[in-house]
Amino acid sequence: QVQLVESGGGLVQPGGPLRLACTASGRAFSANSMGWFRQAPGKEREFVAVISWSGSSTYYEDSVKGRFTISKDVAKNTVYLQMDALRPEDTARYLCASSSSRSLHPIDHWGQGTQVTVSS
Repeated sequence: QVQLVESGGGLVQPGGPLRLACTASGRAFSANSMGWFRQAPGKEREFVAVISWSGSSTYYEDSVKGRFTISKDVAKNTVYLQMDALRPEDTARYLCASSSSRSLHPIDHWGQGTQVTVSS
């Protein structure tokens, strides 16, 4: 059974950085893309970033471009999200996802999420 486990969330001041990690486990794990979504209270889940698992292509939601960087370590089955210049509106639960498609749709597996709170 495939599991995605996120880590690295927490409380950070506006303007500060935070790095999330998501590690996939399970003998059956394979993917063509992995990425991050986020969901704030009372709002719909929204796409944040995606990375190709076999290549190097990445894509970001407009509001995080230039501030967030997605990367991967294929040997460790881990995807990262480096978040810089964080804003209060980035506060949300961040969820990791994997897909057998290159476009991160449809999602094959979800993580449970990690909370990110940006506040002074």
